[in-house]
Amino acid sequence: MRKELKNKTYDEERALYHLTETDVTDCIFGGPKDGESVLKECRDIRVKGCSFSLRYPLWHAEKFSLSDSFLDANTRAPVWYSKDGEISNCGIDGIKTLRECENILIKNCVVHSPEFGWKCREIDIEACVMESEYFLFESKDIRIGNLRMNGKYSFQYIENMTVENSFLDTKDAFWHSKNVTVKDSVVKGEYLGWYSEGLTLIRCEIIGTQPLCYCKRLKLVDCRMHGCDLAFEYSDVDATIDGHIDSVKNPKSGKIVADSVGKIISEDSVVECGAEILVRGEKVSAE
Repeated sequence: MRKELKNKTYDEERALYHLTETDVTDCIFGGPKDGESVLKECRDIRVKGCSFSLRYPLWHAEKFSLSDSFLDANTRAPVWYSKDGEISNCGIDGIKTLRECENILIKNCVVHSPEFGWKCREIDIEACVMESEYFLFESKDIRIGNLRMNGKYSFQYIENMTVENSFLDTKDAFWHSKNVTVKDSVVKGEYLGWYSEGLTLIRCEIIGTQPLCYCKRLKLVDCRMHGCDLAFEYSDVDATIDGHIDSVKNPKSGKIVADSVGKIISEDSVVECGAEILVRGEKVSAE
């Protein structure tokens, strides 16, 4: 039989350690004793309508849900080494949220958390607003939909990810990423996608200087580019662009098709570059 804890306050170290088969509702995790790890090693719990102001509350948790709750800035590293969980309708301000977690759904949340989602697997993010630096660093098997994200250095060293219908405002995104597909999204920021392998952008709006350099197996399908100068340097690229590209510099191989190109730069190359550049069917030459 499931148990219920309701309208309680907990502030001691490991106050509910290894709690199992319990609903935790409208509780406060905070107080003068400032105890850590209040719900460590929990199993099959549902946490709803709670407020957190203590460090490391959900470590090594399994089969859990966290909903309609607020985790303030004192809730440092709130969810680590956990799996098979759902986080919904929450506000999270704790630094280093989600580390080495597996099979977690995050939906309808507002998150302000530097170093969010490092070294995780099988993470779904849906209809969230997030602000983070080094967002999802070295994570794998990620699905994102309807995300509004602001930060720096996002999605670096990530593998196997799909992003749809999202707005990403972040510099140095997708560096060293592998097998990433982004659809119907806005990607804004400097130095997009350098050193990526298997990055595919479909019907995306790309904004920012010097995008998509040193890429392998790069593909753009019916994308738009704004303020994108010195694009595609030393990349293996297959791109169709709706509209204008400010400038293209030394693309290594493949084909780039656009409505217009402001400048094609072929100079100071340290590798052999032979990509074909077409202005809607008319081959153009470098300056």
